[in-house]
Amino acid sequence: MAETNEARVDKWLWAARIFKTRSIAADAIKNGRVTISGMNVKPSRMVKAGEVINVRKPPVTYSFKILKTIEQRVGAKLLPEIYENVTAPDQYELLEMNRISGFIDRQRGTGRPTKKDRRALDDFVGPAMEGYGDFDFDFDEDDI
Repeated sequence: MAETNEARVDKWLWAARIFKTRSIAADAIKNGRVTISGMNVKPSRMVKAGEVINVRKPPVTYSFKILKTIEQRVGAKLLPEIYENVTAPDQYELLEMNRISGFIDRQRGTGRPTKKDRRALDDFVGPAMEGYGDFDFDFDEDDI
């Protein structure tokens, strides 16, 4: 584990296993999903130990305090030495609420709802749509 006093933010995010690849980390940074001290950064920005990085992975914004700056990927068992997760508890509540109500806001491309999802959706929408389809279509041609 080669430790220096500074590291590129895109390499650090990849090495700390926050993103699967360095290019995904760089794309997230370019799209404004990574901030340091409330400021958007560039992938080449150097980070130091003690800084707090905020990473927005909708619907949650994770916060990590850097303990060591590394640019080489390490094993998952060594992660507690690399960063401290300082994410607010309300973000995890938001994640849990999103998981529970997942059938309402389905991700694009996940395919059709399952039968269970469909029934839950019908139960959710059903009372609001009650009586919506009860129209009387008895009319004469003279009414047109």
